[in-house]
Amino acid sequence: MQNRQYDAADRLIMQFDQLLSAVLVRNVPAFSRPSPAANITDTSLTEAERRESERLMRVNHAGEVCAQALYHAQALSTGDKTVRAIMERSAEEEGDHLHWCRQRLMELKGHTSYLDPFWYAGSFAIGTAAGLAGDRFSLGFVAETEHQVGEHLHRHLRRLPAGDAKSWAVLNQMAEDEARHGATAMAGGGVALPQVVRTLMRLCSRVMTGTAYWL
Repeated sequence: MQNRQYDAADRLIMQFDQLLSAVLVRNVPAFSRPSPAANITDTSLTEAERRESERLMRVNHAGEVCAQALYHAQALSTGDKTVRAIMERSAEEEGDHLHWCRQRLMELKGHTSYLDPFWYAGSFAIGTAAGLAGDRFSLGFVAETEHQVGEHLHRHLRRLPAGDAKSWAVLNQMAEDEARHGATAMAGGGVALPQVVRTLMRLCSRVMTGTAYWL
């Protein structure tokens, strides 16, 4: 059987389905890799510790909603099959991160960000712009995004309550994956971004993380 060739309309329909999965579906669907926390025994957290872990994991879940939008938009915006494959493969692993964070939030009796549709829409627009700027810029954008996300994850690893081994395992695996995604993007032809772009990316990230912590 020949592989089906998807046209632009097909990809837009699939994108809408991905939007529903990333933002509107509140249960935790199956994922390709088991959560790194699956075999870790949950420990008792004080109410203050539970709230802190919940808020940090909500921020990370919102970040993964953004990652889904960025990768899907960049995949749609390129005509290069190799670049699209890089984006789609990384998006699959980011999908695992999304589900792991959502699952951990449920265990912590928390909720996802009320602004997830906004995060998705804004990130999709940014990803589309990056993709239209050209494949080398788009790949460089991935690398810089993953670099900044890695820094963020390591800050959260230090902030997590000492007894929250399950959340720590999830974030630690995510940090390893993000570093690999960034390296893959640069190896695929990505270029370093101008300082002004990197600064704007950091500012956008701070708005999202600061807001999602509470909402």
